[in-house]
Amino acid sequence: MNPFGLGVLGIIVFLVLLMLRMPIAYAMALVGFTGFALLSSASASFSMVAKEIFNTFSSYSLSVIAMFVWMGFLAFYSGIGTRLYVFAYKLMGHLPGGLAVATQLACGIFGAICGSNTATAATMGAIALPEMKKYQYDTSLATASIAAGGVLGVLIPPSVIFIVYGMATEQSIGELFMAGIIPGILLMLAYIAAILFLTLRNPALGPAGPRASWKERASSLRGGLFEVLVVFALSIGGLFAGWFTPTEAGAVGAAGVLAVSLLGRHLDWTGFKKSLYDTTRTTAMIMLMIAGAMIFGRFMAISRIPFELANWAGSLPLPPFAIVGVILLIYLVLGCFIDALALILLTIPI
Repeated sequence: MNPFGLGVLGIIVFLVLLMLRMPIAYAMALVGFTGFALLSSASASFSMVAKEIFNTFSSYSLSVIAMFVWMGFLAFYSGIGTRLYVFAYKLMGHLPGGLAVATQLACGIFGAICGSNTATAATMGAIALPEMKKYQYDTSLATASIAAGGVLGVLIPPSVIFIVYGMATEQSIGELFMAGIIPGILLMLAYIAAILFLTLRNPALGPAGPRASWKERASSLRGGLFEVLVVFALSIGGLFAGWFTPTEAGAVGAAGVLAVSLLGRHLDWTGFKKSLYDTTRTTAMIMLMIAGAMIFGRFMAISRIPFELANWAGSLPLPPFAIVGVILLIYLVLGCFIDALALILLTIPI
């Protein structure tokens, strides 16, 4: 079988392994190792796998992932997410669908110190969903607002997906972070507008809550919002100003969240240990996925799949925007079944 045919077969086998519920990191590594061995030799494939795994787990640049992940877990266990939601609720809760609107605002602000869409959705879901059930919100609106708000954790920096994408494609992480701010804010406003439109048409979907006094709103400012602004200014602001590298910015951000949490006496020893445990587990999972993607990417490169696809796309009688639209449509379909980070790692080599 020629290299291109073997590459296509490898992609099919990979998809079958995913349907059999094999973890995506193992599936990418297994297909990449086997395909590389068939196209070269077993010894060369073993050497390639060892090199990619070592390079991934010993990379200084990738250590930034652990720092930004720890920022998010420290914020979660210190209750910053809860205090953010209280602030957002005091500010927006009196509007139609106010709890859902407050969820979007809180997710957007929390995304400034948490780079994971899953962590953002889980944090706000644990706080917002019981409140929306209490006020008899429509179940579809409640769950959709939490799931949609989690996406803001990807766009608004820091973002683990931006970091991984930047490392894989050799792009500036600082520029990727800057590119995500405006789309993230616009997406948050679009979600809020959609919620208001739906609840104004049908108030039963999301009843308005009680209006908070200006004194209550002012007092809530001293909670999570102030903490997030301080940490964001130190970490991401320092990165944009050129004071820190991305890795240093992650370390400064994690230290900032830890300092703010300890000074406010919001973090106990149990929460600190849990944040370290969850950070280690999450970082190991991400790094393993990156290593698997690198192995899979080496197989794709030697099988010439990316080059053949590029030549095919370039020969199509379509304008560039149409090709981009097709790519977005493919991402839309695959995103229904595959996690965002895994999808990025899977498609970059192709």
